[in-house]
Amino acid sequence: MGKSLELVLALLLSSTVTPLAAAQPVPGTLGDTAATPEVRAQDIVSRMTLEEKAAQLGHTAPAIPRLGVPEYNWWNEGLHGVARAGIATVFPQAIGMAATWDTALLAKVGNTVATEFRAKFLERRLPDGGSEFYRGLTVWSPNINIFRDPRWGRGQETYGEDPYLSGRLGIAYIAGLQGNDPRIFKVIATSKHFAVHSGPESNRHREDVYPNPYDLEDTYLPAFRATVTEGKVQSVMCVYNAVNGVPGCASTMLMDDILRKSWGFGGYVVSDCGAAANIYRPDALHYTKTAPEGVAVGIKAGMDLICGDYRNKMTTDADSIVTAVKTGLLPQATVDRALERLFVARVRLGLFDPKLPFAEITAKDYDTPAHHAMSRKMAEESMVLLKNDGGLLPIKGDPRTIAVIGPNADSIDALVGNYYGTPSKPVTVLDGIRARYPKAKIVYAQGTGLIGPAEVPVPDAALCVDAACATKGLKAEYFAGTDLAGPATRTETLPNARLDWSGDRETSARWTGTLVAPTSGSYGFRFASENGYRVFVGDKLVVDEWGVGDAPSILTGTITLEKGRRYPIRVEGVQRGARSSQQLVWSIPGAGGDDAVAAAKAADLTIFVGGLSARIEGEEMRVQAPGFAGGDRTSLDLPAPQQALLDRLTATGKPLVLVLMNGSALAVNRADKTVPAIVEAWYPGGEGGHAVAGMLAGDFSPAGRLPVTFYKSADQLPAFTDYSMKGRTYRYFAGETLYPFGHGLSYTRFAYAAPTLSTTRVGADGKVNVSVTISNVGARDGDEVVQLYVAHPGAQNAPIRSLARFERVHLKKGETRRVSFTLDARALSLVDAKGVRRLTPGTVKLWIGGGQPGGRGGLPSVAGVATELKVDGQAMLPR
Repeated sequence: MGKSLELVLALLLSSTVTPLAAAQPVPGTLGDTAATPEVRAQDIVSRMTLEEKAAQLGHTAPAIPRLGVPEYNWWNEGLHGVARAGIATVFPQAIGMAATWDTALLAKVGNTVATEFRAKFLERRLPDGGSEFYRGLTVWSPNINIFRDPRWGRGQETYGEDPYLSGRLGIAYIAGLQGNDPRIFKVIATSKHFAVHSGPESNRHREDVYPNPYDLEDTYLPAFRATVTEGKVQSVMCVYNAVNGVPGCASTMLMDDILRKSWGFGGYVVSDCGAAANIYRPDALHYTKTAPEGVAVGIKAGMDLICGDYRNKMTTDADSIVTAVKTGLLPQATVDRALERLFVARVRLGLFDPKLPFAEITAKDYDTPAHHAMSRKMAEESMVLLKNDGGLLPIKGDPRTIAVIGPNADSIDALVGNYYGTPSKPVTVLDGIRARYPKAKIVYAQGTGLIGPAEVPVPDAALCVDAACATKGLKAEYFAGTDLAGPATRTETLPNARLDWSGDRETSARWTGTLVAPTSGSYGFRFASENGYRVFVGDKLVVDEWGVGDAPSILTGTITLEKGRRYPIRVEGVQRGARSSQQLVWSIPGAGGDDAVAAAKAADLTIFVGGLSARIEGEEMRVQAPGFAGGDRTSLDLPAPQQALLDRLTATGKPLVLVLMNGSALAVNRADKTVPAIVEAWYPGGEGGHAVAGMLAGDFSPAGRLPVTFYKSADQLPAFTDYSMKGRTYRYFAGETLYPFGHGLSYTRFAYAAPTLSTTRVGADGKVNVSVTISNVGARDGDEVVQLYVAHPGAQNAPIRSLARFERVHLKKGETRRVSFTLDARALSLVDAKGVRRLTPGTVKLWIGGGQPGGRGGLPSVAGVATELKVDGQAMLPR
């Protein structure tokens, strides 16, 4: 979609400010800041009727004017910045931020995002003091599910495949979001999705997962445990799927036995959106026969807040809760317990205080230059240099002509990933290269689409309002509601099916007219929209992506047209969120990439920017292309149209750089053999183009490290639906990888001296200090990510190796620094077949280096050193 359209939408959204009226008086102790949050919550709950209580247990909690309780919408998304609330600073997608291995920077990002949430809350605060959709202070992030399989479309939302890395990064982001005031939270973070959730997307509402006790304790729970016991996260989201035969949002084992009793969690549990309905829906898990039974078992198990979704018309089951209480299925005391947890959270956000906390934050404190600078810094740190044969990078000198080619070169979609805000000044890779090399001739050719031919906007000249083509444009009709029903609220004539809605939710539009084909052949049509769409040409429904959610795919339909012939055309679009931009695009006959090849032949350097986007990998989507299914992937290969063009560019013999933008691993085996330099840029956020260009130019030395394994093929992996960890991730995969977990090259070199241990034999506490000296022995300044791995040779149920500690350090050219890590019993422990974690006697091998030990053909040796220690003590660790 066009950048100008995105910006118009964003400006419309961000310019709407609702003045705040005085909040309603609050009876009792709810507004008494001298009372504890628990007392304040208990008092207000005691004053509610059963019907009022039930309504408050949904994400759209209505106002209770008689009690001075304002409306509050709990649903807000903050995966990598404020999402779905108009203009905001967009940071790199979560998987990209994970590639920085920089907890300190991620905590700063979290704090910045929290500031923007506070600003957005103030910008559109309701007259009664409450909040609307996507404007609250309860944030459903981070996603700390383990990215166990690269085929999962939502893996981009996670911090990768390693439990320890995911936990440390989750703790950092939560600390930034929630702040360090023990009394008042800046925002409330949510660890999701608890637990054992990672696809497939197509079956997530019906999937019943049976992890063995070992994998549950060793892989699926540690990151959640860390964010609860160390990160003090105040909210946890339960999953769509069932675990061991019980829906996650009805699981006493997960929400009570583990979360509350074992880990001491004191916050509230929110359902994933629609997951409460999954408990009883016949087309989902159907664990109970009726809705009242379903909400009763969920709330009794520990679910406190119900998020609805589009499948169940956003219902939050208030009537079912009332019925469940009145029929004895659900004790009212259990309802009160859930409500008190929710009101404690609102109290600790300062929402009932006479004066809001964080008074220094204003409604304009978002999308600031300082925030942009932090987004760029995070994007720079996320860049992973996968390959650099012959030192092609950094770019030498000032090339006279640079060919920038590929479907992601000028794509905003490829900057933002999913769950995103609207960048006010998005910098694509093409923009970044133009800015970095202002004197060079930059030749741009898309060459191909992501999974099909290149798509361009349908020109205004091809569209007419009437069959006789006396008037150019299309007739536009707008409707209240999402089903095009009833009389149009307004009509107008537009040059094209192109519009930016100004933040209206639950609306729809229809554009009608005549299309004249400029040439004969097969055309592909798509409506580039943030929500659902349909395109009819002649009497054919060419493409139907009406959908039910927020994120449509890149679904395209084809039709054969004759040159000069006039065809009736009808385009329909729906708006469900406060962010939407529409544009009719097509692929035209004969668009085969010849222009891209010609550009490469005439250039000194070619930069191919390809990969994926959140329009083809993501949450429950329709994509009709080989290698994709339901938002997930069936193949790890670069999509065939991109590979075909990349092969042609390689054949030109010109210097070639491949820049990948994606949220999951790609098996770029052919490129690894033929392309001299390959960069993994992820979905790098609003400033991403500057970061990519700066890295290529050598303005900084790359130091990103892979948070996931890049396999050679999906055929190396077990079935996607198999939740056993055997043969998955670097910890259990024994085959040859394309690029291993922890891999990343630099423009400088580092050397490690022999490590020092505080003791070579440890007791039951497992305590040992490991120190190592690192020197930058290269020709320039740079960052190194020091990684400490542990291995238990010969032990049963032991991973090949596990990341135990890490630190990102900056070293100037010639600088030497000592880095120290402290290991403990948990870091040195193993999990037995019954899921019990123990410290056991034996030998533990340690590796400290810039990646995992060893390597493979074509990759340089990893700098690092090895040592070992003996564990003499033994202990059983708490869950």
